[in-house]
Amino acid sequence: MKHGKKYREVVKKVEAGKAYELAEACALLKELKVAKFDETVEAHIKLNLKKSQTVRDTVVLPHQFKAEKKVLVFCKPDKEKEALEAGAAYVGSDELIEKIKGGWMDFDIAVATPDMMKDVGKLGMVLGRRGLMPNPKTGTVTFDVKAAIGELKKGRTEFRTDKTNIIHISVGKLSMEPAQVASNLETLLGEIQRKRPSDVKGEFVQSVYVAGTMTPSVKVALAKVER
Repeated sequence: MKHGKKYREVVKKVEAGKAYELAEACALLKELKVAKFDETVEAHIKLNLKKSQTVRDTVVLPHQFKAEKKVLVFCKPDKEKEALEAGAAYVGSDELIEKIKGGWMDFDIAVATPDMMKDVGKLGMVLGRRGLMPNPKTGTVTFDVKAAIGELKKGRTEFRTDKTNIIHISVGKLSMEPAQVASNLETLLGEIQRKRPSDVKGEFVQSVYVAGTMTPSVKVALAKVER
């Protein structure tokens, strides 16, 4: 990939082969900014997993940076009031399912009560490919819709490993204070460590890199993240 002149200049600020302390790495990203827009800070975390293993969970980062999302709740009538009072944008059952079948997708996250999943499952092809299918592992299939919506409103976000055992996730914006981005990443890494399989030998987190949307990547030292 051919990079522009500005990129080639800022990449000189990243010492080749060096792993930076977390706070230092997040501060350095600000010096690497080349785009005119507020770049998203992304973390790329390589884990030590067997082929049959995966890591998937959710986390609420302490410093939010995303716009509030529209939450849709699939539930029976007895849960509708609870969901609406908790801040759901849309609440319903069969009528919402039919609406989505017709192509309507004006929401960002879907939550469902367990007694709705048989019917919601019919939307598997539609919601699944957009990453919107409610799932117990991510806390989006529950009877406690009030708590689920509350966490989603706070910015709860999902993380999961891809086929190469790497987690790719946004942890902030370059306009934020570096300490805030570092705090978000530290919180994320703590949650990842709690998902460590019991049979993993050696380092679980093999590498951590951070980068802005258009910046060079910066390697983070593992001493403070491998606990």
